[in-house]
Amino acid sequence: QVQLMESRGGLVQAGGSLRLSCAASGRTFRNYAMGWFRQAPGKEREFVAAISWGGDSTYYADSVRGRFTISRDNAKKAVYLQMNNLKPEDTAVYYCAAAMSFTTTLHDFGSWGQGTQVTVSS
Repeated sequence: QVQLMESRGGLVQAGGSLRLSCAASGRTFRNYAMGWFRQAPGKEREFVAAISWGGDSTYYADSVRGRFTISRDNAKKAVYLQMNNLKPEDTAVYYCAAAMSFTTTLHDFGSWGQGTQVTVSS
């Protein structure tokens, strides 16, 4: 089992950047694929990005591809989401999550952080 906690969200102007962090605890962190999801008010939680346990494979939602970058540092037990050229429609609570294998399906992720708010103003 792995425990996750997001941080470094905040308020940013459209066109700006943020870098989200996800701190993990647990001896088997390296064995997990990781993902980022987001949920806007009144909407379902949606997939944003995923990375394999070794960091060699990544995948992005069409809405963020080319603007966001997911990365991980297994030595630090951390996952990051670099968000560039932010848009108002990116406003949401962002969650990091862990899965047993590389996947983009929400239900495959068994461990979740509590989320961090990202607000993009126009």
